[in-house]
Amino acid sequence: MVFKGRRIDMAYRMDMLVNDQVVVELKAVEKLLPVHEVQLMSYMKLAGIRTGLLLNLHTPYLRDSIVRRVL
Repeated sequence: MVFKGRRIDMAYRMDMLVNDQVVVELKAVEKLLPVHEVQLMSYMKLAGIRTGLLLNLHTPYLRDSIVRRVL
């Protein structure tokens, strides 16, 4: 990845990018923590993408664990 003209090693890898418009970060944890939202926001900023979704797959109903963020 290149950020502000500087190459960054691929230590940062978003889980999914949909139509070059939405960053999707997948988790499978008991409870989403603030660090998970920070991770999503970092991917969004680095990629220059305004919309992101954080999904926790460790819930009975996925609809209860979707977090949407917009820069």
